[in-house]
Amino acid sequence: MTEFNEKQIEILQVAEKLFADEGFDGASIRTIAKDAGVNIAMISYYFGSKEKLLEALIMYRTSDMKMQLESILGDDLPPFDKIDRLVDLYINRINRHKCMYQIMHFELSTKKRILSMESFMNVKKENTAIFRKIIQEGQDAGVFRTDIIADLIPATVMGTLVHIRNNRAYFEQIYGFDTEEKFEAYMNTEVTKHIKQTIKALLANEN
Repeated sequence: MTEFNEKQIEILQVAEKLFADEGFDGASIRTIAKDAGVNIAMISYYFGSKEKLLEALIMYRTSDMKMQLESILGDDLPPFDKIDRLVDLYINRINRHKCMYQIMHFELSTKKRILSMESFMNVKKENTAIFRKIIQEGQDAGVFRTDIIADLIPATVMGTLVHIRNNRAYFEQIYGFDTEEKFEAYMNTEVTKHIKQTIKALLANEN
C-alpha cells in the first residue's frame, strides 16, 4: 500500500473535491493549494505536477483494496457469503468515494491527457488475481459455474452503480426522491439487493 503523510493526504482530499466539482482542467493548483492551506511549492515538492497529483490521488484511493480482498479470501465462509462481502466492498467503496470514481471514469474514458498509470494498473492486476482466487474457490467447490468470466463481475457491479449515479436526475424523477438521504437509501438497499441477485444468478451452477 502506498504511504502518504498527513499533509499529502490533506492535499489529495482537497484536490479530489475540486477535481470532481470543477473538472481536472478547471481546478487549478493555486486553488488546491489555497484550500489545503499550503503553498504551491509544497504541492510541487510532493507531487511534481497536476497530472502527477491526479495519479497519486488514484493510487491513494485504490491501493488499500488488496488488503480488503485478501481478508475476504482468507475468511472461512461459504462461496456465496463471500460474494455478498465482495459486492458490499465494491458498493461501499464507490459510495464512499463518489468523487474519485467520477474523476477516474472521465479521465480514463476520454484519454484527454496522458497519465502514467503503470502503478495503478499493477495494483489492479494484483487485486484481480485475488478476486479470481475467490471465484475459483466457488468453482472448485462446485457451487459456481466454470464458464463465468470472472474479470467482468466487478465491471458489472461498478457499471450498474456508475450508470445510476450518472443518471441520478432520471431515477430521482421516476421514484420521487426529493432528498439526498432518499437517493442514498435507495442505493444502499434496492440497488445493492439488485446487484447481489444479479451476480449470484450469473455465478450459480445449475447442474
